[in-house]
Formats: sequence, structure tokens, C-alpha cells
Amino acid sequence: MVYLAEFVGTAILTLLGCGVVAGVTLARSKAEGSGWIVITFGWGLAVTVAVYVVGQYSGAHINPAVTFAMASIGELGWAQVPGYIAAQLLGAFLGAVLAWVVYLPHWRVTEDPVVKLGVFSTIPAVRSIAANFATEVIGTFLLIFGILGINANMNPIGSGGGGLEDLFGTGFAPLLVGFLVLAIGLSLGGPTGYAINPARDLGPRIAHAVLPIPGKGSSDWAYSWVPIVAPIVGAVLAAQVYVLLGFEV
Repeated sequence: MVYLAEFVGTAILTLLGCGVVAGVTLARSKAEGSGWIVITFGWGLAVTVAVYVVGQYSGAHINPAVTFAMASIGELGWAQVPGYIAAQLLGAFLGAVLAWVVYLPHWRVTEDPVVKLGVFSTIPAVRSIAANFATEVIGTFLLIFGILGINANMNPIGSGGGGLEDLFGTGFAPLLVGFLVLAIGLSLGGPTGYAINPARDLGPRIAHAVLPIPGKGSSDWAYSWVPIVAPIVGAVLAAQVYVLLGFEV
């Protein structure tokens, strides 16, 4: 059940997330040109909906960086990590394919191949690998730090806390996580498009590579490792720092 939940949750995330980018950027969409604020709100709400749907079953990691972070502090068994990540990648791929279907007539009338790639995966505004890597590390650090903080605040100090399943099984917590993602997007997303999630970037990037998108251009595999490696580094670092500071998990 946990792997199915991760698959469904990540599919919801990328369907709504890639969908809002498509709506804002593809030619002749009714939302065309509505801007970065709409995109960041769309991704924040995408996370919220996904967490509401599957949080009580798997903890709604919907992100390999979260999975690695939780495993690194003993909140998830390492034996479950491969299954979580496989489910997340497959779900992210499916969500991106569904977003492609929704906007099917718009790919042909959109001329810029970079715009098309941007629907599926992140593209740095200024390509500087070191700076881009640092941005993704910092953004994901804040994501994990925030999730752990929200979890701690949902449990009385000294109670021993609970897992993400307990946190996201409550009515209000998923909305807080959505606002956290919104805040990261608004404040830190400008340089790289804030992947902060390897599955969110890699699954749709693979979809971009294999789908018959007219005039799609390169899938930019030379950059693809940054939104995979940097979020994992930032996530594990955040979890370790949180515990080292003595904060309640």
C-alpha cells in the first residue's frame, strides 16, 4: 500500500505541477502569461492535494529527497527506500504524461522548445552549475527543515512525536506543507525553478524525452544531475542538522 500511495501521490503532484506550468507558458492556453505567482501557487496546491490523498498511507514523501532524509534519521527503514523511489519516479512520469495529454493541441502551436522542456523539468535562469547546485541544496534543506518542524509542532514536546503518516493524517498539516513549498518557490525558486525533488524533475524529463512532442528539442541531460543530486544532499543535511540541534522529530 505504501508504494501504491507514493505512486499515486507523485502522479498527482506532477499532473497538477506540470499542468500549471503548461497553462502559463504554452501558446494559446487561457492561462498563458499569468506568471510566476500562478506557477508557485499551482505547485504549492499540487503538493497539498497529493499529501491529503496519500499522506495517511505512506507519509506522502512524494520526493526521493524526503525519503532519503527520513531514512537517514531512522524514520524510515532503508529496505523501503528503493521501493519508495521507484514508485515516485513512475508516478512522476505518469503525471507528466497526463499533463501532456491535457495540453495536447498546444504543443504544436508553441514554437519555443525551451518552453516545452520547462513544462516537464527545471531549467536554470542563469546556468552556473555551482550556483544552481547550491540553490537546490538550500531550497531542499528548508523543505526538510520545515517538514520536520511542522511535524514537531503537531506533537507535544517530549511525547516522542510521530511519523509523517501521523502528521499528514491530520486535517491541517498538508495545507501547511503546501504553504511551505509555496514559500520556497516564491523566495528561492527564481534561479533554478526549484526542483527540490529528484522525481519531480527526472520522471517528467524522461517523459519529455520519449513523448512525441512536436519541435521539442533537447531534454538537457547535461544539467539533469543537478536537480537529482543537490536535493538529496540538502535533504539529508537538513535532517542531520535538525537532529544534531536537539530538535524534536
